[in-house]
Amino acid sequence: MYFPKRPTFNPSGLLVGLCFLSLVSISTFWHLQRNDSYSWWWTISVKNTSDPPEHEHMTPSVSSIRNKDGGMWTVNSLGRLGNQMGEYATLYGLAKLNGHQAYILPAMHQKLAPIFKLTLPMIPSELVDKIPWRKYHLHDWMSEEYRHIEGKYVQLTGTPCSYTFYDHLRHEIRQEFAFHDYIKEDANRYLLQVRGQRKTVTYIGVHVRRGDYITVMPNTWKGVVADKSYLDKAMNYFREKYHDAVFVVASNGMAWCKENMDASRGDVYFAGDGQESSPERDFALIAHCNHTIMTIGTFGIWASYLAGGETVYLANYTLPDSPFLKLFKPSAAFLPEWIGIPADLSPLLPKS
Repeated sequence: MYFPKRPTFNPSGLLVGLCFLSLVSISTFWHLQRNDSYSWWWTISVKNTSDPPEHEHMTPSVSSIRNKDGGMWTVNSLGRLGNQMGEYATLYGLAKLNGHQAYILPAMHQKLAPIFKLTLPMIPSELVDKIPWRKYHLHDWMSEEYRHIEGKYVQLTGTPCSYTFYDHLRHEIRQEFAFHDYIKEDANRYLLQVRGQRKTVTYIGVHVRRGDYITVMPNTWKGVVADKSYLDKAMNYFREKYHDAVFVVASNGMAWCKENMDASRGDVYFAGDGQESSPERDFALIAHCNHTIMTIGTFGIWASYLAGGETVYLANYTLPDSPFLKLFKPSAAFLPEWIGIPADLSPLLPKS
């Protein structure tokens, strides 16, 4: 009987084969990474932005994102709380309008996720610089061309803060900025203390923006900040309308507020330390009130937007030739139903 000869094992041949397969794999991977069209399929794990903050002693869940050339839109992460909220809401509105999935950068996640129950996923930091972003700059109000922005990998830039980008989605935006439970509980606890033995209370949140604006507004923008007269008028409006009104004041200039706001009736409560060391707490307090008095700045705009109710704001606080009006359109920043009280511009006028 014939038995075929058993093949002889050749180690060198196996080694050559393995090397060849390795080279093919490396070449393919490099090609996919460098492919400018990004028509490759990838799977990454990202932290769910709706997870509670770490100090709530809960382990964050992880969600998986799978993208097959579906693209992604994001927005730059600039400024403090109010600016970041404006950028997030604008991204949410424009991405949906243009039919793309929105993602936020790690810096924005770090700023907003500890405060709000966001739903937009975060781009992992190791992926951000590998994406061929098309930068698209926005001014502060909605324009027709923003309905037709081209590109699968778009990064919106600028610091937009205008309801014209997202107010048609008002309910969804307010849901995006729903506070974590521990923040709501803290705000409600404080407001309950303010109520005391009163049978009924109408809470009026007051945000007084001072700080660097005291010098920046007159010296750079030909404008003013809120003065005593404005706050008296705004508070008297609510006092006359609501017999049970109480005012909860948050400010980065609390010493000035205590000297210039009429607290003689026992209906004014100065919250926080006046240094903005806990801006999220100050913000939550104002946003949990029934109505709002704001001065200037995106912090007050967003607190008013989330609170709902009536809002009184400082109107016409710059001279007509202010360069600020080239960047900021008041009619696109303050909702039509809000009540404007004109500022006193006399400090900006030449002395006669």
